[in-house]
Amino acid sequence: MDCSDTGYSFQVSDDTEKFLCDQLLDQNQPISERFRALFSLRNLRGPAPRNALVQATRDASNLLAHEAAFALGQMQDADAIPALKAVLNDLSLHPIVRHEAAEALGAIGLESVVGLLKYSLASDPAQEVRETCELALSRIKELKNTSPSKSSPFLSVDPATPASCSSAQELRGVLLNESNSMYERYAALFALRNLGGEEAISAIIESLGANSALLRHEVAYVLGQLQNKKASDALSQILRDGSEHAMVRHEAAEALGSIAGLASAYIFDIFFWLLLPIMVFKVSLIMIRKYNNCTYYTCEEK
Repeated sequence: MDCSDTGYSFQVSDDTEKFLCDQLLDQNQPISERFRALFSLRNLRGPAPRNALVQATRDASNLLAHEAAFALGQMQDADAIPALKAVLNDLSLHPIVRHEAAEALGAIGLESVVGLLKYSLASDPAQEVRETCELALSRIKELKNTSPSKSSPFLSVDPATPASCSSAQELRGVLLNESNSMYERYAALFALRNLGGEEAISAIIESLGANSALLRHEVAYVLGQLQNKKASDALSQILRDGSEHAMVRHEAAEALGSIAGLASAYIFDIFFWLLLPIMVFKVSLIMIRKYNNCTYYTCEEK
């Protein structure tokens, strides 16, 4: 087992690796099994896991495709850049998949993608994709001009380096200020996440009212990382809101699954058949995660 900046990579047998790749790409498998394979492959390195994830970015399930793009970014595998650029450039793909490809390119952080990100920032029809390109460009610029930051305590490659400020009140002001850049607000969000505590949690929950759907979806993701039950009511309200962006609702569903309590299970029971198509698989996966307590084939993320 090798340690990386973002967590751990695992070595498995060739047979296990092939099984995981085949499982991910087999559309006859239940979506939950394919996701389990995806999460396991994210912790491996080499051409076979990468190529399987690249193929999965073109899957018929937008949810699986976007998660595959996210995984490639978290792996920070530069060899995945051509495929991710192609995904970002393909306007026939769902915006949630293109958004995740842009974020993955920012996570890998090489200057060779700056031209494409600038082009997509100016031309992509989806606001969430344009905002993600802005974030990715800011992250690449910061990586160029500063020393590498410490790895995230949550073992994730974050789309923005946490702000250095340690005052929850000041960070709240930055996060909630609609005139600040997206990158500044993201940096405040991740700083609040790392700071923890009731004041920080309250500020993060409050930012679920931000104008940007992209920011709201990241806030929901962070609340899932924090697994604080104080956020359950706000996340449940988002899940109930049929007018909310699908990207935000699916992150709220995933966050509720991470928080995992009786209230979350009740919400899932109510909304399982009512959610948008992009979310149904997410809720199904979350319920399996919770009740089976097994997410990965090769390892389990806590």
